[in-house]
Amino acid sequence: MFPSLPFSTVTEFSFFTLVMGRIAGIFAATPIFGGKMVPVKVKAGLTFVMTLVLYPVIRVKLPELPTDSVFLVLLIIRETLIGITMGLVAQAIFSAVEFCGQLVGTQMGFSIVSLFDPTQGTQTPILSVFQALLATLLFMALGVHHVFIRAIVESYQAIPVGGWHMSEELLKFISAVITNIFVLGVKLAAPVMVALLVTTVVLGIMARIFPQMNVFLVSMPLNIGLGFLILGMTLLSFLHTLENSFGVVAQQIKVLFRLLG
Repeated sequence: MFPSLPFSTVTEFSFFTLVMGRIAGIFAATPIFGGKMVPVKVKAGLTFVMTLVLYPVIRVKLPELPTDSVFLVLLIIRETLIGITMGLVAQAIFSAVEFCGQLVGTQMGFSIVSLFDPTQGTQTPILSVFQALLATLLFMALGVHHVFIRAIVESYQAIPVGGWHMSEELLKFISAVITNIFVLGVKLAAPVMVALLVTTVVLGIMARIFPQMNVFLVSMPLNIGLGFLILGMTLLSFLHTLENSFGVVAQQIKVLFRLLG
């Protein structure tokens, strides 16, 4: 079934190890595959099986590899960094969704309410968990995970083995991706933030007009109810914004190929 096994030469086994390192890096940085709730045995098994499936396609052009074990370990580290850099593109979008949930939850008064996030393995605001699950479903429904699997094969045509290197262009790209976390998070949370800001202003004006009104008693249920109402009304807009963000993942990966190639 796998013609490359058993390995006929040490070079083939070394290249198999390098391919596994690049795949492990992508899976570790992608929330779907590298979440803390995914058992380590499942991660290792999935990485090994994926390497077995893709290795016969990738090994068509076997590169020259060093025989020194020290240089081989350094190559494995570089290959893992290549995978982590590609997976960072998806991780940034999910971090933006979590940031959006924290903003919305704070505005609605849910900053104290937390749930266990199965993708991160930590206590996260309840709205962040809900929106992260929506983002995960959309990620799988759009087939973005197929983009990363295809990128593994295509990366060997653009990025040589051990081709990871830090450059000024790569640093600018990573900075732009990190900056986009805050931009996308605010963009996703904008409808609820604006609506609750207007509500707060109106309540402040009413408190000055009617001093006897207990603003704090009225604002809490009003913010929660209005927040859920706006979330429901803008759900399609939320998903559409995420769809656009996931849609440029393939283009961002191609930019990484150019920067690392």
